[in-house]
Amino acid sequence: MSIDLTRRELFLSALGFPALAAAAVTNPQAPRKPQFPATAKSVIFLFMHGGPSHIETFDPKPALNQLNGQHVPASFGSVQLQFSKFEQQTVLGCKRTFKKYGQSGIEVSDLFPNVAERIDDIAVIRSMNHEGFTHTAALNWLNNGWSRIGRPSMGSWLLYGLGSESENLPGFVVMLESGIKSGPSVYSSGFLPAAYQGTMFRDGPAPILNLKPPTGMTQTDQREMLDSLHWFNQRHLEKNAGDSSLEARLASYELAFNMQTAAPELADLSKETPATRALYGLDSPNTQSFAAKCLMARRLVERGVRFVQCWSGGTGGEGDWDGHKQCDKNHLEMAAKTDRPIAGLLADLKSRGLLDSTLVIWGGEFGRTPVCDGSMNGGGDAEGRDHNPYGFSLWMAGGGIKGGQIIGSTDEIGLRAIDNPVHVHDLHASILRLMGIDHTKLTYPFEGRDFRLTDVAGKTDLAKRLTNN
Repeated sequence: MSIDLTRRELFLSALGFPALAAAAVTNPQAPRKPQFPATAKSVIFLFMHGGPSHIETFDPKPALNQLNGQHVPASFGSVQLQFSKFEQQTVLGCKRTFKKYGQSGIEVSDLFPNVAERIDDIAVIRSMNHEGFTHTAALNWLNNGWSRIGRPSMGSWLLYGLGSESENLPGFVVMLESGIKSGPSVYSSGFLPAAYQGTMFRDGPAPILNLKPPTGMTQTDQREMLDSLHWFNQRHLEKNAGDSSLEARLASYELAFNMQTAAPELADLSKETPATRALYGLDSPNTQSFAAKCLMARRLVERGVRFVQCWSGGTGGEGDWDGHKQCDKNHLEMAAKTDRPIAGLLADLKSRGLLDSTLVIWGGEFGRTPVCDGSMNGGGDAEGRDHNPYGFSLWMAGGGIKGGQIIGSTDEIGLRAIDNPVHVHDLHASILRLMGIDHTKLTYPFEGRDFRLTDVAGKTDLAKRLTNN
C-alpha cells in the first residue's frame, strides 16, 4: 500500500519524528457547561466611558431644581469628591425632562427617547455603588471587581468559567472608540491564563489587523506551516511549563487561522437589510460609529461569542461621558450618538429571539454629583458635575430577567444609594448567577490563595429580583 506524505509530514519525519506528529492544539476557550441552569448564555456590556449622570438619565430628582444654587442641607451629610469640596459647592438643577413610558410607567429622560420605548424590557437599578471616586479605581471596580489593576476582568472570568460557543472567533471581544482612562487593564486576563484576555476589534472591514495571509499562500500551505510551527512551539513549551502567554500564543495561531474566513464575513455589514441599518442608525453620521459596534455585537453573540463590550467615549479627542464641564451639553452630545443604536440593538435581539439568551447591560464607572463641579483645577465649572460612586444607575435587559421594573433608589438629591443598595460585588455575583455560575466557586489560585471576581463578598439577591425567583 502506497502512502502519500505531505511536505509537513516529510519534514517532521526528517527530524526523526513520526508523520502526523503535530498534535492538535487544545482550545482553552472550548465551551463548558454551567454549574446549574442559566438564564443567559452571553453578555453585551454597553459601557458609557467617563461616568454618565444618573440624575440626567434614569433617576429623576425634582428636588434638585428646588434647591438649585443652594448648599446641600446638612441632613444629607457629606462625601469625598475627586476635584472639589462637597460643602463648598451648590446644588445644580437638572435641565432634562422625564416622562413615563410603557406599561411599567418608568420615568426616563428625554436624552433617551428611543431607549425609553423599550423600557418594558429593561430593569433599571438605581442604587449601584462602590468605593472608587477616581476613574481608574471606578473603571476597575465595574470591570474587574477591585479598585487596583492586576485582577482579571469580568469578561475574562466568564470565558475562563464557560468558554465560548464559537470555534472561529474570540470568546471575549472589546470594541473601543479610543483609549480608556484606566488603560487596558479593564479587559485584561490579569493572573488568569492569557488566553482569556479580551480581543480588540477595530471599526471597518478589517476588525483585526494582520489577519489576511500573504499573497500567494494557499490555505493548505498555511496549514502545513502552522502544524510545523506548532511542533517546535510545543517542544519549547515543554521546557517552559506553565507559561500561559506561550500557551495563549499557540492557541491564538489556530484561532487566527480559523478567523481568516470567519472575520471578513462577520465584518461585512453590507448584507444587512436597509431596515436593519435604519434600525441601528448605521447610515447616519452621528450614530454610525456606535451603531456599527452594536450591530457587530449582535452578530458576535449570534455566532456564539460569550462576552462583548461596546465602549462609548474615549480619551482620543472624540469626547466621553465625563461631565465636569457643561454636563448637560456633554450628555446631549453623547446620548445623541448612542440612543438609537442601543434601542435598535434591543429591538433586533428581541425580533431574532436572541434577547432571551443575551444579557444586555448599560452603565458607566459611576454617576455624577447633585452639586456643581466648581473646581477649575479639576477642569470643572458651575454647569458640570463631579464623580459620584455612592449612588448611581445601571440597567439590564434580556438574559431571562423581568423588564419594566426599578430596583433600589438614591436619596432625594441622588447623592447616595439608600434603598436596596447594590454594590459592584453584588452586581457581579448576580451576573454570574444568571450565566449559571456560583460566584463563590469560580476561583483561580494565585499567590497563595484562591481569587474570584467577587473577592470575598457578593450577594445574588439582585439576580433573584431580576428574574422574580
